[in-house]
Amino acid sequence: MSSAIRLTAGATIVALGLLLPGTPATAAPSHTVKITVMASSDIHGNALNWDYYKNAEYDDSAHNDVGLAKISTMVSKIRADRGADHTLLFDSGDILQGTPLDYYYAKVEPITSTHATHPMAKAMNAIGYDAVTLGNHEFNYGLPLLGAWVEQMKAPVLGANAVSATTGQPAYEPYIIKTMKVKGEKPIKVGVLGLTNPGVAIWDKANVDGKLKFLDLVATAKKWVPVIRDHGADVVLVTAHSGDDGMSSYGSELPVENAAALVAEQVPGIDAVLFGHAHNEVPQRFVTNKVTGQQVLLTEPSKWGQRLSVVDFTLDKQRGKWTVTGKSSTTLNTNTVAEDPKIVALMKEAHDKTVGYVNKVIAQSSQELSAAESPYKDTPILDYIQKVQTDLVSKAIAGTADASLPVLSIAAPFSRTAVFPAGPVSVRDMAGLYVYDNTLLGIKLTGAQIKDFLEYSAKYFAQVAPGAPIDLGTLTNAGGTPDYNYDQLSGVTYDIDISKPVGQRIVNLAYQGQPVTADQQFVVAINNYRQSGGGGFPHVSTAPVVYNAQVEIRQALIEYAAATGTMDPASFAEPNWKLVRDGVPVFSE
Repeated sequence: MSSAIRLTAGATIVALGLLLPGTPATAAPSHTVKITVMASSDIHGNALNWDYYKNAEYDDSAHNDVGLAKISTMVSKIRADRGADHTLLFDSGDILQGTPLDYYYAKVEPITSTHATHPMAKAMNAIGYDAVTLGNHEFNYGLPLLGAWVEQMKAPVLGANAVSATTGQPAYEPYIIKTMKVKGEKPIKVGVLGLTNPGVAIWDKANVDGKLKFLDLVATAKKWVPVIRDHGADVVLVTAHSGDDGMSSYGSELPVENAAALVAEQVPGIDAVLFGHAHNEVPQRFVTNKVTGQQVLLTEPSKWGQRLSVVDFTLDKQRGKWTVTGKSSTTLNTNTVAEDPKIVALMKEAHDKTVGYVNKVIAQSSQELSAAESPYKDTPILDYIQKVQTDLVSKAIAGTADASLPVLSIAAPFSRTAVFPAGPVSVRDMAGLYVYDNTLLGIKLTGAQIKDFLEYSAKYFAQVAPGAPIDLGTLTNAGGTPDYNYDQLSGVTYDIDISKPVGQRIVNLAYQGQPVTADQQFVVAINNYRQSGGGGFPHVSTAPVVYNAQVEIRQALIEYAAATGTMDPASFAEPNWKLVRDGVPVFSE
């Protein structure tokens, strides 16, 4: 779908607001054009400015807003201000997972069964995206659902480095070229290359193994950027679902996870990289291309529709060809605009169904259970996860050769704000505790491997000398380790000595009162993200798998609560670990 820029003499350029700052109207050259590219990323199922876990309008400490309805208003304003014919809109991925809205249309009323249009396709089609790039979370619910959504999208869905495992050919469109007409001049062609994250091969191995491969971003860009230029692109953009720090969460077995800046540095011919995945706000960053010396612009619009990146390009006609002579970008805060009533109305049915689903009562809790202290204390609310996972895996291995082995379980504090209220517990409460769509596996580890695993996990804590004050603000998340990468283990007892350096912290590791031996065998209930290598924990990705029925953990938690009807900590709370310094507990019981 081409857009058109109609430029005549200098006066028309002034009318369209295409002058560079400080340029007198009478001197405006007819061969200077300004175009605007907008970009969202990591929407994660946020169609409206609503928090399904709190059952209220979204708000945080910075008073951010979320959702495509906010994005829509801002996009409409920019199109009106600058002329819809010389603007483009892209998204850099992670659309189909993240809120109960996404979950509902993947699992409760899956679009693969109902053939209804996915709410995120409805909203993005109505807003008028020009292209979207696949994020790693697009693969969470399997290739059939992803395929259905791709078919429903009016915008091309890009992913040049996602290729068929059998043919090696791109499984999705690699790139598009948008033609923008300029009256009296040759058109401007904007090429857009889409790159997704190689981590999909690990994080969603069950869905893509043997079907898709995910190639290196830099190598893929080196292949396709010249093709896009050869097809006459005057401007070349990359939309990448990949952060910009050059690091990976999964080690070196796959191509670099966060390669956006590497693409800018190493691949000639790119004008800008619109990226996502890291959930950071990067209004404008310039990277020098090592081959050409040219400055490549990078921008990332935070997450969930909280920001919109806006990139302005100035093009001059030089020797009969459009050339980028200027570029700048910023991010706009969507809390400055109202929701687009058109998108709100379009989402009403899906939103109402989701609200009804998440507020369904599934059990009664005997007391309030909070996750606030879960990052540094053994709490009953996380023990509930451990209990359900342990029971599921124990039942699954009954009657097998591994039935006699002790079953342990890991869980991480995904949310510090999760609460089971005293009284009615809803789906929403459970979803607030377990916010990811992980599935459950059982693996076999030795005692020595369990010790290594726990030592790795314990790097989450800052080192604090005996007797020194404890500052909860700095105790956790050492080295930038997120809460979701702090795994707690149930089924054994152990202490974490935070006065000791990383790698020497796990003490008193025991099973049923006896020290765990190096060669002792255990079955460990673990989620698919961790088992597949997420977080880089040792041993788990190569450990023998004894259970993998693709049971979604959050749904298992819901069904377990519904079956028992009550949530009583007496039936699942089992304190088994604590923080110490030289044997002295950090927190009194």
